Amino acid sequence: MSQFASNPVSSSNNSPNHDSNVSMLPIRRALISVYDKAGLDKLASALKAAGIIAVSTGGTARALKEFGVSVEDVSSITGFPEVLDGRVKTLHPNIFAGILARGDRADDLKVLAEHGINRFELIVVNLYPFGSVISKDDCTADDAIELIDIGGPSLVRAAAKNHAFTAVVTGPDQYDEAIAAMIRGGTTLAERQLFAASAFERTAEYDAVIARWMAGHAGLVAGGAKPTSKESQSEEPPLPARFALGLERRMSLRYGENPHQSAAMYAPADTHFGLAGLKQLSGKELSYNNLLDLDAAVRIADLIQDPGAAVIKHTNPCGAASAATIDEALGAAMAADSISAFGSIVAVNRLFDEAAAECLLKPGMFIEVIAAPAFSRGAVTVLTTRPAWKTSVRLVEVPPGDPWGPTAGLELRSVAGGMLAQRPDETPDDPTAWEVVTSKAPARNLTQPLDFAFTMVRRLTSNAIAVCQGTSLVGAGVGQTSRVDAVRIALEKAGDRAEGGVLASDAFFPFPDSIELIKQAGIAAIIQPGGSKRDPEVIAAANEANLPMIFTSRRHFRH
Repeated sequence: MSQFASNPVSSSNNSPNHDSNVSMLPIRRALISVYDKAGLDKLASALKAAGIIAVSTGGTARALKEFGVSVEDVSSITGFPEVLDGRVKTLHPNIFAGILARGDRADDLKVLAEHGINRFELIVVNLYPFGSVISKDDCTADDAIELIDIGGPSLVRAAAKNHAFTAVVTGPDQYDEAIAAMIRGGTTLAERQLFAASAFERTAEYDAVIARWMAGHAGLVAGGAKPTSKESQSEEPPLPARFALGLERRMSLRYGENPHQSAAMYAPADTHFGLAGLKQLSGKELSYNNLLDLDAAVRIADLIQDPGAAVIKHTNPCGAASAATIDEALGAAMAADSISAFGSIVAVNRLFDEAAAECLLKPGMFIEVIAAPAFSRGAVTVLTTRPAWKTSVRLVEVPPGDPWGPTAGLELRSVAGGMLAQRPDETPDDPTAWEVVTSKAPARNLTQPLDFAFTMVRRLTSNAIAVCQGTSLVGAGVGQTSRVDAVRIALEKAGDRAEGGVLASDAFFPFPDSIELIKQAGIAAIIQPGGSKRDPEVIAAANEANLPMIFTSRRHFRH
């Protein structure tokens, strides 16, 4: 077993013996500087018991002294006080040479001896909580900038680089491992390697959060070129040339889409909205497929301005509605396709109360997940005691807010070897910009249903058709290779409820063949983006059928 003393004057340090199989490194000196003081009392007890010399700064030094640890102040090593309101504390050669010195290099140890520098075998540092601070509404730019840690990441990176001779602990979640090492008499190389890997992960994540905030603070979106095609022209800024995305694992999943696939959910450290901030109140653990469906359900519910509900199967809505109350909206959404609603994911955009819970208690009904911004105590009691599923149902609170902020406003999707990024299709449509292109205009009472239908169609998988009665989705044709097939399926799903309803398409009709089917079903008005070279033929077919049709000039493809 090789040992490397922290005193550079000792002759035992001058024999090179670096070996990748070094099994144990005794801990004699530790530098400790932590923002998060959780668990510091346990760490202090272990330091005392092991007789480890503690070096520290500011609030960490005071806390350690309160726990009975004898602390050597950093300034006694650097010969320089903390300055610039604490911006400069540990940035000094006497500190970093003690961290970076290679314990098997006689020349390194000679330099330490010449300058009276002692080595550190343990660095305990956690960083200022930049991500959590910037997520607060009252956070100013000055507040954020002062919490950009400089010395902390430098200490962490130095120790991680020299992990052959220095262990680095970067969070209270690692204290148990560090304490076990102190009791044992030192850290193993395998432990130091794992600590180092975690350290670089944390600094990378930390820098990614700062980089995204700084770009937003500066009002810049660097790189990229403005779109050139007429279809893609927009007022949105170009996308960045580089995009730093530091992710942490938020949830380990039983498996992926299939049992033989491993899976987990990751999110940027500063993301606390949407699924990244969900709180599960009851039920079995969420699966990969559950989360995909839950995302679709929550995003549809959030698009609805009034009290609204969405019922999802395989990422597509089999029902959605808005109404005066959540229970009314949920009842209408469940009734749209009651067969497909079995085993579905349900989301609402208001408090899920007991009246809403009663809507889901029909005999033979089963719901996989129910999501809401919050649940009343009565609703939780009803849903976990009365139905046959009882505690199997997953009740999930999803906090409202902007889930795209931490990803620089980008929606990301993986492809083989890379990522696709786009601005999310979240901007509300403007009915005042719509154009009636047929000789007959829609009746005034159809304005709200048309608006609702065109809102719904943006969350269907293209090619997509939505049939609505009032503010209820009653039929959807999704994921078809031809638009006329999507029309046929949507009308079949709607059945008699298509009569007097409205129909929305996510993109233009390439041929007039769908118009005859829509007329036969009794649809009262059509809304679509337009933009096909055959628009005149489609308009002529609608006029012949006496069907009012609106062009929006904005499509909503969702592949």
